[in-house]
Formats: sequence, C-alpha cells, structure tokens
Amino acid sequence: MPHTKDELPDALYCAAQVRALDARLIAAGTPGFELMQRAAHATWRALVRQWPDAQELTVLAGHGNNAGDGYLVAALAQRAGWAVQVLAVGEPQRLQGDAALAHAQALTEGVAIQSWSAHSELRGVVLDALLGTGLSGDVREPYVSAINQLNASGLPVAAVDIPSGLCADTGHVLGVAVRADLTVTFIGLKLGLFTGEAADHVGELVFNDLQASAEIYNEIPVSARRLTTANLPRLAARAPTAHKGRFGHLLLIGGDHGFGGAILLSTESALRSGAGMVSLATRPEHVPAALARVPEVMALGTSSANQLMGLLEKVSVLVAGPGLGQASWGRALLSAAANASLPQVWDADALNLLASGFVSLPKDCVITPHPGEAARLLGISTAEVQADRPAAARALNKKYSAVVVLKGAGSLIAHPDGRLALCHQGHPAMATAGLGDVLAGLVGALLAQHMNGFDAACLAVWLHANAGAQQGKFGRGLAASDLIPAIRQLLEELAPCLK
Repeated sequence: MPHTKDELPDALYCAAQVRALDARLIAAGTPGFELMQRAAHATWRALVRQWPDAQELTVLAGHGNNAGDGYLVAALAQRAGWAVQVLAVGEPQRLQGDAALAHAQALTEGVAIQSWSAHSELRGVVLDALLGTGLSGDVREPYVSAINQLNASGLPVAAVDIPSGLCADTGHVLGVAVRADLTVTFIGLKLGLFTGEAADHVGELVFNDLQASAEIYNEIPVSARRLTTANLPRLAARAPTAHKGRFGHLLLIGGDHGFGGAILLSTESALRSGAGMVSLATRPEHVPAALARVPEVMALGTSSANQLMGLLEKVSVLVAGPGLGQASWGRALLSAAANASLPQVWDADALNLLASGFVSLPKDCVITPHPGEAARLLGISTAEVQADRPAAARALNKKYSAVVVLKGAGSLIAHPDGRLALCHQGHPAMATAGLGDVLAGLVGALLAQHMNGFDAACLAVWLHANAGAQQGKFGRGLAASDLIPAIRQLLEELAPCLK
C-alpha cells in the first residue's frame, strides 16, 4: 500500500536488507516481473497525483532493474495518452531478465526509445530510472553528464526508488546525484533517504510495500528506526502529590568568559523541560544575567573546581560543555565532572576536551556531537563522518561506550547495544547558533526525570527537531531560545503532565 512521508513505516533498512526482502518476496511466490509492474504502477500513480496536467514524460533509463521500472512507467504513460520518450543512458542490449521484459513491453506499447546524448532534449516530467540502490562507488560517465543535464533542466523530476547517485545506506552523494521533486521507493525504506545529504535530493517521499506481507518483514532485521509519535518514549504523567524532589536535580556546568549565553540557553531549556531542580555553575560574572533570565535556577558563581565538590554530592544529573571553553577554568570543571558517578550529557567544549585526550568520559553518558566534533573524537575528517553518518555514530559508540547523538540533517541516536534511531524532522532556519545548547539542556532534563540515556536522547532530539520545524515556518531569523516554549508545548501534547 502507498504511504506519504507523514505516515511512513518506522523501519529503515540498508540496501542489502532491501534486496533480501525482495528475494524473500519472490521466494514466497511473487514473480520478479510482477513486482516490477507493481513498482511501475505505484510510480505512475504518484507521478500523476503530483503533476496531473503534465501530459508529457521523459524517462532517463540505465541498464538495471531501476531502468526496468522506468520502461514500464513509460508504457503506462503511453497507454494514458501522454507524449513519452525514453532516453537510454545505459545500452538497452545490456538489459537482462525482468528489465529486458520491461523494455520489450515499452516497445510493444509504441514508446519512442533512443540513445541519450548531451544534445538530447528533456521534456515534460523527467523520470530518473538510471542507477537505483545498487550503485557502489562514485557515479561514472555518461551518467554524470546525464544527471548534471537533468539537474540543470529546471523540469519537474521524479526518481524511481532513490535519486540516482545518492547512497541508499548513508545518504552520501556519490560524486553527483539527481535532485528530485518526488521519490517513490519500494518494499523497505532505505536509511540513506533520511540522513546525510538526502534532504537536498529526495523531495516528497512516497513509499509502497508492493503488497509484501508482514511475515516477509519479520524475517529481516532493521538497520534503524525512524522516530515517530507512535514509537517515541514518553514521560509518565505526574501524580497529584508530585513535588520537585521526584524529578531530579540537574547541574549544568559551563559559560567561560565570552560564552555565558550558551550555558544560559541550556539552563533555561532544562528548566522549561521539567527538571525538578536546576543548578548552574558558571563564571561569577554571569550570575547576574542568570538570575535576571531564570531566577528559578540556583546559580553558583564558580571560580574553581573546588567550589563544585559539595554541589556534586547533591545533584542527580550533570550537563557539561556549553560555553565551557578549553582554557584552564573549563578544564578544571570538566575534570571534576568526569569524576562524578552521575548520568551526564557532554556537549560542545566538553567533547573537544575529550577529543584532546585531556579527560576520560564517565560511564552512563550521552554525548551530542555535531559532525565536526564527531570527526575530532574519531580522529578523522568531517567529510569522512558525513560520508557515512551511521558508521560514525556506531564508531563513537564503540570508542566511548556512550549513547551518541550525531546531530545534523537526519540526526542519529545510537546505543552501544546496536540500536539506531533517526530523526529527519527539522527546518533550514535551524542553521543558527545555540540550538545544540538547547538540546543538551533538554536531554539533561529528561534524564533528571528518570529516563534512560537512549530514551532521553531520542525524545529530546524529536522534540527539538519538531519545535524547530514549527518555529522555522516563520522563516529566517530563528533564535535558539525560540525553541524552548515550543518544546514545552510539544512535550505536554505528547505526554500530558496530568492524566
């Protein structure tokens, strides 16, 4: 059955797992050519819904099963009275099996098929049926030129299964990739459709399971789970007799000279996300601003780590890093935090100091790196992190035995036990300073309310992304603090304080 992006399944697979699903579906009695026909019909229906008045279709076809889908869509469009042309980038004589049958059917329907060249004219809606999910390594000629021509055409573009050139496992662009307005994908959702550079290439996403039974899916493990309102962890409702002592005492550490705003954003986020008590350890110069902005917080002007010792014995959760700096003051405070046997969230300069080898990560920790911080932690380049974000998140799990939030488009939450969650919501207006500080405080607040690290990270990332999407509708100029009331509202809608 078809699904739009708002009602997609939560299971995400790598390309090899989708091929295994396809093979099991065939083994269960559905011929491969029938699956190809189902895929073509699903693509055609989605294409007509998207562009009902187009009446003209150009199919760019390669020489694999992806091309077979394209030839069958061309046949359907021809039958519906559209003006249709197929431009074969891959040589039709190389088609085999079901794809060759699809090519023959297009010929039978009278579809005009000719070889693509750099001088070929693209017309109407263009269907990308070039490379599919089987691509390994960078796109080569003549596909590079065909994709560049397509992207420069300004015409509406639909992609079969995945935009050609986008890695199905990672969302990394393999040299060059089609920028689609619509992608129709089949059998299993590919992880690479939701992270990395996917958001710039996928467009509207429609999924069709090609009538696969539940039993088919039960036999194949998933790579990751999309975070949805149906599977999100939730805070329990509060008893009428609730008091602040039941919901944790959170301490936030940071805010060196020149960086006081970062720790205040984290602190306000934690306070507004339900932590029972919130304390702040920051430079004495920042205490007046903290008291003015969040008088409910216990602000401790901290000049040395010794001043933290008594407080560390009283709190239940720590957040360290926002605005911490990497000078002697921040190093001393982080060293004290690292020796505390408490659930912790490390962000920003705490991660940079961790990467430098200055300090070791304590147990029961959530780390929230952006790609640059993740690269420093792993000793690789940011480009390498972005080329395979799932692998980078799992490498961080292995190295630090922590729950990892790898931020960015298609944020990933990885548990050392192998669980991987993904959040693809958000908005380009969120590309501004301070958003990570808000997230760190939110994770800390959920930990204080007795969530485990993985659940707290999943819920926090979803709330943060959806608050950003909500506020991003107002356009550029989003401030990190704009998210805090939106997060509070979303949290209440998701998990009401009272039953």
